[in-house]
Amino acid sequence: MKRLLTLLPLSAAPVVAQCVMCFRTAEAQNAARSSVLNMGILLLGAPPFLILAGFCFLFYKKNDTTIATTDEVDAHVKHD
Repeated sequence: MKRLLTLLPLSAAPVVAQCVMCFRTAEAQNAARSSVLNMGILLLGAPPFLILAGFCFLFYKKNDTTIATTDEVDAHVKHD
């Protein structure tokens, strides 16, 4: 939880999601087109991060279930 709180100020920072080539293209255009290009880059980048977050969540849940099952088996073996 503390880690998330330390990352909170970073989420409020202005986002510039451009590589050098995209930055040069946006620099040559007006401000409105530049902001649209930035938004497009962010929208294209969001799905891979969400997919990764989903896999991490599934791994966490599966690992938690595996640990609980192992503890139950260990308790059953010690009981006998």
